[in-house]
Amino acid sequence: MAEQNTEAKLKNLLKQEKIQLWNLPYTDDDNQPGQQHMQELAERYAPVVCLSSLEVGGALESIRALAVKRGKGNTMYRETRVATLELLLPRQSKKDPKMKDYLETKLDVLIQEVVDRIGEEYGLKHIKLILNGKTLSVDQRLDEQGVKNHSKVMVLRVTDDELKQQISVEEEAKKKDDKQKESIQRTQKGFQILSERDGSEDPENKPFLEIADQKGNPLKIPPKEKKALMLAMGFHEKGRSLMKRKEYDDALCHLLQADEQFGMCRSALLGSVDNYAVLQLDIVWCYRALEALSCLEDGRRRLDKAEDCFLQCYGEQQQRLLMIKGNTGREEVLFLRLYLLQSLLSYIEGNDAQATLKLEKVESLYSRLCLDSGKMAQLMALGFSEKDARLGLRACEGDLQEAAIHISNRRQERDELKQREKQRRRKRVDDISTLTELGYSRSDAVSALHHADGDVDRAYGILLDSSQATQENNCNTEWPVASQEKVDQLLYLGFEREAAEAALGLTGGDVQSATQLLLDNQGVISSDLLSSSPPSCSSSSASSERPSTSSKSAEDNELVNEVLEDISHHEEDYLDETLEEESELIQTMKTYLSRGHSHTV
Repeated sequence: MAEQNTEAKLKNLLKQEKIQLWNLPYTDDDNQPGQQHMQELAERYAPVVCLSSLEVGGALESIRALAVKRGKGNTMYRETRVATLELLLPRQSKKDPKMKDYLETKLDVLIQEVVDRIGEEYGLKHIKLILNGKTLSVDQRLDEQGVKNHSKVMVLRVTDDELKQQISVEEEAKKKDDKQKESIQRTQKGFQILSERDGSEDPENKPFLEIADQKGNPLKIPPKEKKALMLAMGFHEKGRSLMKRKEYDDALCHLLQADEQFGMCRSALLGSVDNYAVLQLDIVWCYRALEALSCLEDGRRRLDKAEDCFLQCYGEQQQRLLMIKGNTGREEVLFLRLYLLQSLLSYIEGNDAQATLKLEKVESLYSRLCLDSGKMAQLMALGFSEKDARLGLRACEGDLQEAAIHISNRRQERDELKQREKQRRRKRVDDISTLTELGYSRSDAVSALHHADGDVDRAYGILLDSSQATQENNCNTEWPVASQEKVDQLLYLGFEREAAEAALGLTGGDVQSATQLLLDNQGVISSDLLSSSPPSCSSSSASSERPSTSSKSAEDNELVNEVLEDISHHEEDYLDETLEEESELIQTMKTYLSRGHSHTV
């Protein structure tokens, strides 16, 4: 990091004086350094950057050598179309920590070919390539995804070091890759299921997700956009869960998936919730943890996005946040991390003054956010969780009594919100039941209520207008005759004869599957099911190819439960930071900015 800071400062000085180190007299005809002129330049710049002439000379030679290499690369690319890429490798995979790593390749080749070459040369079992925060697809060409001559490509490891000896390297790499792909696919599928639930299934037990404002009130969002936002938030939660376990490679993969989903939402919506800003911070925090801050351009762009989003969401002086929540103490941890990352990037860019200014803001926030362990213990002795104690003290600027009252009030607000939500869901279930009792299918009832904004009378009017078409669909359906014994079994359980016969027809006469189908649909077989699954002359063979409703429902619930494990039950979990990692980085920054560095990171 110190070397990057020094080189950035020297580059600025060279640019101001229009000195080109790759030309005479600093580079001779054999591309070797002009020793005398390089030494004179080092002695002149040493007092400006507060370093010894020896250190400055080494940094200038590094800049010169890189410029010469870049010039050669440009010539080679013009003549042969072979590009030079800079590889940002995992630290443990670098052959020489002080040297940059390059790869020469044509740009019209598949990413997979480049992945294989890097894996073979650096002994990496399986990797992903990242360019400007986007994962490169292995089945596309380099030039199709924006890779250019001199692009910086981040190499991200996605395999475990713990390999079983009986499994070959190739099989283990494929296994890990498949596992990560499956993880992402299962996460996506689980949140898709949740995004399609509207809270009308079971107000007590069946989980669903609602997108709410900062007070917990549900937001009305168009279905397509809601689905993208739900997936984005789901991938983000999974990524944060992995970050807590310090699995930064996998975390970054999920966070970048979240970023893609957020990209499908309107900018106005992104400005009304702080999730998008927090995601940008988390991505850059992963860059830092993976020592990939050479991705300066992408990191700076993301931090600028985060700051703009916080401004829109919270207000100029956080006045909107103050008005909504009554305090701003908990959100200050986000600004601490934002300013700390900005300080780090400014330092790497060679702007010590800006880095120092940002770090001063960080230390001011840190002193306010560091909590008294005695007060934490007292609150926890009262029965409050560590998380609530920490958030409460920060919200109340360390005031113990105020924090206790605040936490109690927040608990009461959460309980009241949950009760209102349960009541809202119960009413929706009752409204759906009212409409289904009038003979309409459950799916039609749900759709009508959605279009009527929950007004059951208006929904009934909508259904009346479309009832004739529904009746025609039902009249055209003829089911194979089920055995009277099976029908009687369903009648004994309390289902209507027409619904029982239809369910048996759909499930090929399987009583257990028919029972589950009726239970899942509140005893009504909707027109959607009738029209999408017409009866067949060979209904028994058709049923063997159709998974039972109960197994499908079990699979869905398994996926949902899996993704729900990564969702915090506390709505302010993203604000609960112990600040241990931040403290370490603050000390590192202070060491570097004190100008006493003759060491590396």
